Amino acid sequence: MSRADFSLYSNAFPMSNTLPPIRVAVTGAAGQIGYALLFRIASGAMFGPDRPVILQLIEAPVEKAMKALEGVAMELDDCAFPLLKNIIMTDQPEVGFKDANWVVCVGSVPRKDGMERADLLKDNGKIFIGQGQIIDRVAADDARVAVVGNPANTNCMIAASQAKRLTPDRFTAMVRLDQNRAQTQLAKKAGVDLTAVKDIFIYGNHSPTMVSAYCNATIGGKPVSEVITDHTWLQGPFFETVGKRGAAIIAARGASSAASAANALTDHVRDLMTPGKVHSIAVKSEGHYGFDPKVWAGMPVRTTTPGAYEIITGQVLCDFCKGKIAVTNQELVDERAFVADMISG
Repeated sequence: MSRADFSLYSNAFPMSNTLPPIRVAVTGAAGQIGYALLFRIASGAMFGPDRPVILQLIEAPVEKAMKALEGVAMELDDCAFPLLKNIIMTDQPEVGFKDANWVVCVGSVPRKDGMERADLLKDNGKIFIGQGQIIDRVAADDARVAVVGNPANTNCMIAASQAKRLTPDRFTAMVRLDQNRAQTQLAKKAGVDLTAVKDIFIYGNHSPTMVSAYCNATIGGKPVSEVITDHTWLQGPFFETVGKRGAAIIAARGASSAASAANALTDHVRDLMTPGKVHSIAVKSEGHYGFDPKVWAGMPVRTTTPGAYEIITGQVLCDFCKGKIAVTNQELVDERAFVADMISG
């Protein structure tokens, strides 16, 4: 079929569930993270075992990418997921974002050898300006946006800056992967089950500067610093391991951390759809915890109603974490400065 036909291809199934399906738009859907993510969404891991979904999959207007996307759709068909009611594949963002309740921005320009961070920000800025404008124009009135493509915080800020209809709180970036990594590292160091570690939150940028604020976390109900008395480890190897985990995975397996990123995104959205959940997401900081008011920074939130949240304020941070927050805030401010001429607001 022609590309024009293919971009509008829809593989529909009869709808029998009583709840209306959630339309989920996914960019970069045939990439590594997208491939790992789509089966989680279709199985009910993201929105629950009773909520039907329609997948609106977006790829670059390149024959190889669209052919790969066709293969992914075949596999989704072959899984026979009862909750999956429709698959739409397209290389046109206007089609993919149309009436979407959730938009998951996975695709972004990767950093190449010799590329300066400013160049990466500029290249992605152009993409997220366009996506932000289209999402604001055609997505559903209740649309929520989760940005994964790096640099995620600033890409999210750029997309949100283009929105006139959708408010800034609708745009979040993922730092849940850092939270999951931090929780696991603390559990392993303490020799306890993962579930014993509570209230470990991520502040700042999804980059090596992110802050794993162990000072308010607990292990088995006790402060982390009472269970793990090796403060040198907490302020050194622990921070470094979490912050540079992505690079370590690339060095080990020769590819980026796709499966764990897809899992973290599933956690990110599921917890944002579950009232009462407390978790880390990157949001417009509004000046909380010393961040510049205009940057998107990771911090703890509490989900209020499905898709909505409130920032948890008043967390008392130790001097070490405060110092680290100053560093990650400066990085976010610098990133904003790189793209200042591209955004509004």
